[in-house]
Amino acid sequence: MEELVEQAVQDYYGEEIAWCYGCGRLNEKGHHFRTGWLTPGEKTVTYYQPKPEHTAIPGFVYGGLLASFVDCHSTGSASLALHYKNGHELGDGIEPPRFVTGSLHVDFLQPTPQNVVLKAIGKLEEIHPKKWKVLTEVYAGDILCVKGEVVAVIMPATFLKNK
Repeated sequence: MEELVEQAVQDYYGEEIAWCYGCGRLNEKGHHFRTGWLTPGEKTVTYYQPKPEHTAIPGFVYGGLLASFVDCHSTGSASLALHYKNGHELGDGIEPPRFVTGSLHVDFLQPTPQNVVLKAIGKLEEIHPKKWKVLTEVYAGDILCVKGEVVAVIMPATFLKNK
């Protein structure tokens, strides 16, 4: 059975900002990570099945993919958290805020097996009105493989001016 997030924050980003290689729904060559609530207001979840090209050595996932997974899951989690804090739900007609990465720290705890659906779980902490810290754990089945910490920052308006 394939795990999935039925309602993902990335589904509601405006077209001008939905191009991220990791989570952008409009990037046809991207990963299409999709982040939703596990526990509204508290924990988030993203599932992903690594592809054969995401191999580090046979049988194990490349660390760069795992870092990208932590990064995009965390920025999506921050978007969900602020949207929720502001009294909104996904699909209510209000576009969620878009976050970018202020800092990314990843600890690889053990090799991540290739042929298992990965699950990222995020815990949220507001640290400033425009910044959230997200602690993300990545599991392959029941095995905790990666821990990450991202400080996510509301995307500056100047990002859209650089098109």
